[in-house]
Amino acid sequence: MTRRLACRAAAALSLALGLTLAQPALSWAQSAATPAAAAAPANVVPATATAPATNAAPAATAAPATTGTTDPTAAATPEAATVPADLSVKALVRHADRIVKGVLLLLFLASIVTWTMLLAKGIELWQACRGVGRGLRLAESDAPDGTADLPRALRLMRHAVSAELAASEGTAVEGTKERLDSRLRRLEMRLARHIQRGTGILATIGAVSPFVGLFGTVWGIMNSFVGIAKLHTTNLAVVAPGIAEALLATAAGLVAAIPAVVIYNIFARWVGAYRHGLGDLGEIVLRHTSRTLDRGSAVVGRTRPMAAE
Repeated sequence: MTRRLACRAAAALSLALGLTLAQPALSWAQSAATPAAAAAPANVVPATATAPATNAAPAATAAPATTGTTDPTAAATPEAATVPADLSVKALVRHADRIVKGVLLLLFLASIVTWTMLLAKGIELWQACRGVGRGLRLAESDAPDGTADLPRALRLMRHAVSAELAASEGTAVEGTKERLDSRLRRLEMRLARHIQRGTGILATIGAVSPFVGLFGTVWGIMNSFVGIAKLHTTNLAVVAPGIAEALLATAAGLVAAIPAVVIYNIFARWVGAYRHGLGDLGEIVLRHTSRTLDRGSAVVGRTRPMAAE
């Protein structure tokens, strides 16, 4: 009895396992059979639909002749649009919009100013720094005022010292030293402002040129979108020249801005070195003058008692 129940249970388990394993195969067969069933009418229909097709052909060919309307998109095909044959930089500038041409001209003038400042101001700064270095060597050696070809900074400082000593004759030594220090500091600031004059133009060009070029780009791209609307096409071959003209303004802005920023930073370092050189030169001149004043006051202090005796 127990063996019979075990056999029946094993048979039921085998049947359930077989149904479970056969279920994916049945579903796959059903899915494969549905396209075939759907495609069967398509193979049968052409046998009955061939006759109407021959009758409908004249109507299809005669339809364009009877209708007088034209498709607006057919006339605006890319072949009908005029695409420039020359896409060089010179051609893009020549065919650009007036506003874009004005932006390019303005950036070209800014670039000319930048390179002119590099030549003119660069030579001036080089000569000024070279003169300060030579003045430091002459001041350290305490060269007399009659030395031929004194640097301009050293000559002006010695002239300021002589003028202050002449104006402060008969006054206290400490007060004279303070006035000399004030006069030399003002002279250093004036010389530094003079040598720095004009470098602000480079900073302005470097900061403004990218935005000027961006304005030209925005204007050119706006014209390109207007052309797209007029031609009723989004073919890249048609709108690419206008977009290239717009991007040319951005490139021109960067070409004008990058050298201006680099040259301004170089000039800023040179001006800083020149200011430090002027400060050192003023300290040396003041030190020599203070030593001379102290010696003069010591001589006066020794001669007064002798005169009293």
